[in-house]
Amino acid sequence: MTQNDLPNPQTLYPLAGYERLCFLKNSITNPNIIVGDYTYYDDFEDVKNFERNVRYHFDFTGDKLVIGKFCMIASGVEFIMNGANHLTDAISAYPFAIFGGAWANAMAGKEYPHKGDTTIGNDVWIGYKATIMAGVTVGDGAIIASHAVVTKDVPPYTIVGGNPAQLIRKRFSDVQIEALLKIQWWNWSIEKITENVQWLTSADIDKLQNNA
Repeated sequence: MTQNDLPNPQTLYPLAGYERLCFLKNSITNPNIIVGDYTYYDDFEDVKNFERNVRYHFDFTGDKLVIGKFCMIASGVEFIMNGANHLTDAISAYPFAIFGGAWANAMAGKEYPHKGDTTIGNDVWIGYKATIMAGVTVGDGAIIASHAVVTKDVPPYTIVGGNPAQLIRKRFSDVQIEALLKIQWWNWSIEKITENVQWLTSADIDKLQNNA
């Protein structure tokens, strides 16, 4: 095995002759979107659509979208950030203050809801046209079904789907999930990952654990 045999995480288009899939971190321009190595985004039209699909991500809100390593993000996935939030406990949810003038002080002493950063773990698969809401944390190894609307945190190694997204099943037993979270294979060197790809693409967690 040589370096030339390994995918280069600094490459924008890792599949020769195919520009609808990119290693996402190499296409990002917004400093508040942070993406790990080997995470890819596939888009039916243009991979530049990714940042357009991070909605209501205004500089003044200060929130971040953090995505781990080795994630798989399908076309049409949207992230709804904190800039979309309106008042929910007030009599009216209408954003009077943004129009200025006589309404400029409507939010004096008040703040719009802010649910914090949106965090996607490592080895997460997000299916076609899924939507992730602001402040959600998706755990390592989770799978988000196509068209799901994720409004709350997703535990590691679980599959969720629906609107709002609900648990479909755990991918492994609790003991196995604990072992996988301890192994954290995505933090291995790329050489060690390459040596273990046969086990990473199997269900033999014990074998992977023995090689950790």
